[in-house]
Amino acid sequence: MDKAIKTPIEMLAHWANTRGDEIYLRQPIKGQYLDFTWNEVQEKVQQLAGALRHLGLEPGDKIAVLSKNCAEWFITDLALMHGGYISVPIYPTANPDTIRYVLQHSGAKAIVLGKLDHWADQEAGVGGELLRLAMPYDTMPAQYQWEQLLNMGNPLIEAPLPEPDQIMTLIYTSGSTGQPKGAIQTYASYGWTCQAVVRDLRTDGKDRLLSYLPLAHITERVAIEGSSFYSGSTVAFVESLDSFVADVQRAKPTVFFSVPRLWSLFQKNIIDKIGVGKLNLLLKIPLISSLVKHKIHKGLGLNHCRLLGSGSAPIPPSLIHWYHSIGLDICEAWGMTENCAYSIINYPFDARKIGTVGKPVQDCQIRQGEDGELLIKSPGLMTAYYLQPEATAAAFDADGFFHTGDLCAIDADGCVTITGRVKDNFKTAKGKYVAPVPIERKLAQDPHVELICVIGSGLPHPVALVQLSEGANLQAREEVRASLKATLDSVNPHLESHEHVDAIVVVSEPWTIENDVLTPTLKIKRHVLEKAFSERVDGIRGAQVRWEDELVAK
Repeated sequence: MDKAIKTPIEMLAHWANTRGDEIYLRQPIKGQYLDFTWNEVQEKVQQLAGALRHLGLEPGDKIAVLSKNCAEWFITDLALMHGGYISVPIYPTANPDTIRYVLQHSGAKAIVLGKLDHWADQEAGVGGELLRLAMPYDTMPAQYQWEQLLNMGNPLIEAPLPEPDQIMTLIYTSGSTGQPKGAIQTYASYGWTCQAVVRDLRTDGKDRLLSYLPLAHITERVAIEGSSFYSGSTVAFVESLDSFVADVQRAKPTVFFSVPRLWSLFQKNIIDKIGVGKLNLLLKIPLISSLVKHKIHKGLGLNHCRLLGSGSAPIPPSLIHWYHSIGLDICEAWGMTENCAYSIINYPFDARKIGTVGKPVQDCQIRQGEDGELLIKSPGLMTAYYLQPEATAAAFDADGFFHTGDLCAIDADGCVTITGRVKDNFKTAKGKYVAPVPIERKLAQDPHVELICVIGSGLPHPVALVQLSEGANLQAREEVRASLKATLDSVNPHLESHEHVDAIVVVSEPWTIENDVLTPTLKIKRHVLEKAFSERVDGIRGAQVRWEDELVAK
């Protein structure tokens, strides 16, 4: 390894040697923390790595991890690194087909199973041939349980350090446009990115992190897990969805990352409790404003935070402005599985640059392609897509810049605005190209909209599919219709004629991971909705607002 880039195992040894008796991981169990010190984590890592050797697994073998976030996930990950194995994380919400595909495509020799909400529904994807190892939770049947593994064979104390270009992990993309692709991340790319995050965000041993977004996603793997490796921060976990708020309040995080959908949900909960009018009024009264803000921060469990972040999908600028008004500044960042999720960030927070994702970080280069596509090059880039040489070749240009697939604008200060996806653009029946994302952002300003997807490939004009917010579903249909119609009528005049939205269609069934409309990272699968709705909405004209049950059957 480059001496400037330490491996996570070297960092674990450093913290065990310098702060061995201090708490590193905090796992809530029945409302109480089970704490792990740095020494305890190192000991378990060595024991687990030794058990894997004892079971005949060799360095270079691929081992999958299927679990919600927990202390044992970190311990397993470190043990796989220590033993020279290649980790293959799988989303804990993945369906059997996705699990089966990732296991077969990666060639995994074993799988570590942990906290899962619906393991019985997923077991068919794992199959009966693979070696199963279990974390200490109620999970699918396995040949070996956690305590057995920690007492099996001899602990692996010494192991050779990996080469910089050695594969550390295969991170599979969330599959928003088809089958997931396995991005190869090496010790060099992962180590550089984690150290860059710690450098830029100034994370240190005094910080408290909360790990709850899926560790199969590269953002959590770098921004939380990786940050802790390289900064010595303490990490707490969430016990369950029901205990989420209590877990955040107990953890008192100083750094907190979330995704746009959850930031929207937090906002909704605040507004539901206080009311829009009352909140706006209270925020205008100087003496009361600070008390109200503090109460909101404390209620969210974010009153100790020095840094708030959002990523994985675009966040509406109006939402960042709203949080800014209550004293919570959310720094939007941009990244991808292929570049270890860290390249561009609006940090330190700059209110003037809300709507952008900020500037490239140190050692990250960006270009704008002829078609407006964002091209990027950094030490955090993957080396290839696993077993997909053609996709790999198509992803890089001659200078080593990666084709992100995102459309962008770059302002005079070098700040980047993501304006859409190259593949999202579609051609209408009139032969005109439409970029749906800017239209979606405008229509999403309506408070009744929870999720939105504009489709239109082969249609005369675009149509917006809308999932209503929880509150909107409780309102009278005609009241919601009037609001959506007013929003549509205010947006259309500012669009090119071929971009005019013919209709808003309110869908009946919520979009979920389970019904395959959302990816595990909560991105909308546009192609799935186009297939389901294109024929049904064809023929609607005149900027109408319809509910799905009002559509004529075809």
